[in-house]
Amino acid sequence: MSERNLNFEQGVDRKGTRCLKYDFAVQRGRSADILPLWVADMDFKTSSYIQDALLRQAEHGVYGYTEADETYFDAVRSWMERRHGWKIEPEWLLKTPGVVFALAMAVKAYTEPGDYVLIQEPVYYPFREVIESNDREVANNVLYQDENGSYKIDFEDFERQIVEKRIRLFLLCSPHNPVSRVWTREELEKLGDICKKHGVIVVSDEIHADFVFDGKHQVFADLKPEYKDFTVICTSPGKTFNIAGLQASNILIPNEALREAFAKQITAAGYSQISAPGIEAVIAAYAQGEEWYQEMKKYVGENITFLHEWMEEHIPQIKVTRTEGTYLVWMDFRGLGIAEENLKDFVENRAGLWLDGGKMFGESGSGFQRINVACPRKTLEKALTQLETAVKNL
Repeated sequence: MSERNLNFEQGVDRKGTRCLKYDFAVQRGRSADILPLWVADMDFKTSSYIQDALLRQAEHGVYGYTEADETYFDAVRSWMERRHGWKIEPEWLLKTPGVVFALAMAVKAYTEPGDYVLIQEPVYYPFREVIESNDREVANNVLYQDENGSYKIDFEDFERQIVEKRIRLFLLCSPHNPVSRVWTREELEKLGDICKKHGVIVVSDEIHADFVFDGKHQVFADLKPEYKDFTVICTSPGKTFNIAGLQASNILIPNEALREAFAKQITAAGYSQISAPGIEAVIAAYAQGEEWYQEMKKYVGENITFLHEWMEEHIPQIKVTRTEGTYLVWMDFRGLGIAEENLKDFVENRAGLWLDGGKMFGESGSGFQRINVACPRKTLEKALTQLETAVKNL
């Protein structure tokens, strides 16, 4: 048997499947015919090996209680070592229904109400949500752009906030969503050394680790031996294999005390195990999905190049941030001279596109938009053509 789902040009009609991206536009105040390139999943069929694994389970007909066994761990272990050079131990692994759930568990496990938790905006908006909804305060080490538009870390401010606000927990996004940075080893070690110095726990969201197009992903806990003592690594095949709806994430915590505190919060939340389909999908993805992943990543990389070249030629007023990782591209609309309060109307009603507005990722995202390029080329070209027409009609 060989991989069957390698025609990424074809795409798949997702309408009428209760798909969040396509089927809920009207309920969310958008036009029914808007072109959605917002939420971070892909418009591609997943690996046929995953499909077959789920079909076998469906045909069995019994969907009772299940538990992940050594086959599950071996699949996760093999992928982490093969793709990222990180050797993990079985006892490190805790399973959650998603990375955002894991972030919330970490906030509850490692801080108290009223504590500050450090993030780096513009960043994936649930970072702020899980802090504030759990009665903690946000400390924001805002990323800044250099003269080339690349996002950088203000390390002096990072350490100052840790000291002044008595930070105990830092939520790292690596690779970074939405600004598409793949942090260098030097940058990550600067962060790690500061956190070690001040006793800060690092929870690293590495869900986009398999989408690196420029540079190399560095597993934070594996940078230096001592980093394992204060690091939680959040991973999932959800983004990599387009199976986010199966809600299966793997949280790797080498330090026993941190792991026990995290596990206690999982128990307190009433959560016990990922779903039976989720278990089968993870095993199939990591054990058999390599060919699909490689071909998909190549196609998405070509989409990124296509977008950058198109924008430079056709809409140079919109600056595209260098895309080092993820399949999410961060675009600067400020050159169009459109006020922030009018930008959503321009994108949605004049260009006919549903993107993620930059301000949802923090105030520093004002004037930006995030676009998802994990779609057939014809879909991306249609979106960019609509955007070009809207800009010309300004």
